Amino acid sequence: MLNALEPFRELTTLQERLSRVFDDLLPTPAKSKETSEWIPAVDIYETKDAINIEVEAPGMKEDDIKINLENNTLTIFGERKFERKEEGKNYYRMERSYGSFSRSFLLPDNVDVDKIQAKYKDGLLMITLPKKPESKPKEIPIQKEEK
Repeated sequence: MLNALEPFRELTTLQERLSRVFDDLLPTPAKSKETSEWIPAVDIYETKDAINIEVEAPGMKEDDIKINLENNTLTIFGERKFERKEEGKNYYRMERSYGSFSRSFLLPDNVDVDKIQAKYKDGLLMITLPKKPESKPKEIPIQKEEK
């Protein structure tokens, strides 16, 4: 009996081979081959009042993520676990990454480390690094010269 996926087997095999060649030449940010750790994508942007770090961590629970601050370095640790609870599944492809990760960021001197906040919602970890009041932009008025 001919399997319905059979006609695509050779195409899938070729695609997997090419992917492995390119992965060896150009490692993707999603996985580090040397450490076999998963590395989540991060966006860092600045507003007038804060520096914000957003970490993509879908499929994780809040308890799976830890944030540490030491020597002006913010480190985010986490682990996305792979749980096979359903029997009878035969995976044809697994592209999602699992495992532990660690990301570290050296904080600039203008961050008020005592007021750092973190929230996790819908797979996105949002860390707000408020700026110290003295480091916020301030407009200096020009005094008018009296005649």
